[in-house]
Amino acid sequence: MRGYLPDFDVRVPASLGEALELMAQAPGSYTPLAGGTDLMVVYNAGRLKPTHFLDLSRLAELRGTEEDATSLRFGALTTFTELRECRAVHQHFPNLVKSARATGALAIQNRGTLAGNIANASPAADTPPSLLAYGAELALVSPRGLRRVAYDQFHQGYKRLDMAADELLARIIVPKPLGRGFHYFRKVGTRQAQAISKTCLAAYARIEDGCVAELRIGLGSVAPAPVRARNAEAALLGKPLASLPVAAAREALLADMSPIDDIRATAHYRSVVTRNLLGQMLRELANA
Repeated sequence: MRGYLPDFDVRVPASLGEALELMAQAPGSYTPLAGGTDLMVVYNAGRLKPTHFLDLSRLAELRGTEEDATSLRFGALTTFTELRECRAVHQHFPNLVKSARATGALAIQNRGTLAGNIANASPAADTPPSLLAYGAELALVSPRGLRRVAYDQFHQGYKRLDMAADELLARIIVPKPLGRGFHYFRKVGTRQAQAISKTCLAAYARIEDGCVAELRIGLGSVAPAPVRARNAEAALLGKPLASLPVAAAREALLADMSPIDDIRATAHYRSVVTRNLLGQMLRELANA
């Protein structure tokens, strides 16, 4: 049974200022709506509770990609298709291109937004592991002004975010890697396309003098929220490529995960496969 449209109140602000004013008048009353790809699934299943929505799709202030010498800044309404087609993303952030390609079908990629993938806070979302691996930051805006938060501090538990009731996610800032770097992304699902991930691992590494000088690993579908694999990173940072402690890193990864059994996979499966992905990533890194 579908939802009943007259039960829902949808406001369509003409500007970011108007959107923020509406949210300030009734903090927590409005649910931001961008591409609507996740919302429509719940609506069609008849499980969407009547509420007030704030349609952000017409806000030019939340669109576009800006580039400078040190970073790319993506508007909240940047779609997966726009990520796939952006030359600068291909050049600096190939994991984001792979993440975008792994997200749903082409119709979903045309409508779904980067900010929606973040703010919906699904542990299985495809772009968050790559954003974690690239050390992304988020720009949040409210009537009080602009606030920046490191993305690896944004998710505070299942569906819990470091975002106030009157704040909107305005921009995603991704610093350009220093030098060539090593990029790795792998999503494991039931199929090669249009599948929710059973586990996902993204990594970025920089090598200096034959040693791991910089390393970030992002994980999806193995914890209540997308998470950095800080224990595995610590086991590898500073180590020479010629003798990477693969076994120790695989063991350390266990402390970074808290997988569950669900309809897609068991916790044991996720634990084993994610550690195998880490091993594969380290083999590729050693041969890069």
